[in-house]
Amino acid sequence: MNAPHMDPDEFRRAGHAVVDWIADYWTTLEQRPVAPTDPPGTVAAALPVAPPVTGEPFDAVLADLDAIVVPGLTHWQHPGFYGYFPANTSGPSVLGDLVSSGLGVQGMLWATSPACTELETVMLDWLAQLMDLPQRFRSSGSGGGVIQDSASSATLVATLAALHRASGGRWRDVGVDRRYRAYASVHGHSSIEKAVRIAGLGADGVRPIEVDPDTQALRPAALRAAIEADLAAGDVPAVVVATIGTTSTTAIDPLPEIGAICAEYGIWLHVDAADAGAAAVCPELRWSHAGLEYADSYCFDPHKWLLTGFDCDAFWVADRAELIEALTVLPEFLRNAASESGAVLDYRDWQVPLGRRFRALKLWFVLRWYGAEGLRAHIRSGVALAARFADRVRSDDRFDLAAAHPFSLVCFRLRADDDTNAELLARVNRTGRVHLTHTRVAGRYTLRLAVGSPQSTERHVDEAWTLLSGVATDLLAP
Repeated sequence: MNAPHMDPDEFRRAGHAVVDWIADYWTTLEQRPVAPTDPPGTVAAALPVAPPVTGEPFDAVLADLDAIVVPGLTHWQHPGFYGYFPANTSGPSVLGDLVSSGLGVQGMLWATSPACTELETVMLDWLAQLMDLPQRFRSSGSGGGVIQDSASSATLVATLAALHRASGGRWRDVGVDRRYRAYASVHGHSSIEKAVRIAGLGADGVRPIEVDPDTQALRPAALRAAIEADLAAGDVPAVVVATIGTTSTTAIDPLPEIGAICAEYGIWLHVDAADAGAAAVCPELRWSHAGLEYADSYCFDPHKWLLTGFDCDAFWVADRAELIEALTVLPEFLRNAASESGAVLDYRDWQVPLGRRFRALKLWFVLRWYGAEGLRAHIRSGVALAARFADRVRSDDRFDLAAAHPFSLVCFRLRADDDTNAELLARVNRTGRVHLTHTRVAGRYTLRLAVGSPQSTERHVDEAWTLLSGVATDLLAP
């Protein structure tokens, strides 16, 4: 019996229905609660305990999507979603992903789909040009860019390349045979510890470096002291991960000073700009990238603040040969004339997995639809909305701003104890009108409002402040 494949005409009808469904979803987002309130297990309990024996009509699938799945979602595209960092998507991105899925190509080698590789190379060069990244990251020289699934993967491959360099190549053959060290701010992303653990250094392989209490940025003097202490103990400093826009507060580590230290000691410098990197499309925000010319690798996430759906992390290296040498494995079944000619890039050697999707299509669609000016307008809108919210906080003597807000994140707290601030967050989120998250700044419970949804406007930010202010009034009532 032949499988009941969806033929092109059936696909056309179902595809039109799905596009209409997504458009209706976006149109009605503001009327939905931002996050579900049902207890754990609610969605699972509504699903059958076994898969269907025979195929079902597509209409039934869409009906259950509405009835079961959507009520259990946190709506990251909602204009009232201010949690974590944004995970933007957009019409052009969704359509690019649709084309990528429809083509179904495997881009592990240039030879397995040349356009998949070459479009990606050009898109990373386009982004580098758009952001005015150092020339050493362009594919026309010794460097180049690639799309990783996330900044976590970018940090991992940078760490592996750094170990390869620090060991003089021994890491690739004999593994971790010495005590290697990684360094990052105490506010560095958790993916740094994960990368170091995966690389075999253990969680103790990360040296957390203290931050300036005013800026929340890594202190170069503390970094130098840690490196010198490790050298004195016979350890090998391998990689420093500096951050442009930390997760807690979007603090900016001082790259010029950090870069000079790394150059002095020959240590790989990876720069993680996962969220805030997108700001560099705006010339007036490129000050945040001063010192990037020191970096051996750099990444940011278009899937956060640049209207490109998850997953799409843009990762560059200054010397692609070092990365490839660290990661390449060539079984016989992958040998081909194009690769052996040395004239092509094989992105399988730039990442942990072998296989790879055609992610560059959605980036191409986004860059062409919005253009440089459209992307800059989006970033500037987020910065302006955050500044507008911060002005509201600043004007209310019951609240404090907990950190600077150079981009689109505002950290603030009530002038009250941690429990009161936690209760403020819980009550506000329970309304379903907005969704915020928290962090700790200088050890104190702090609320975070991260602007990013393309649907968020001045009205939405003002409504968020009115809600927060009203709940604070109730909390502080005698």
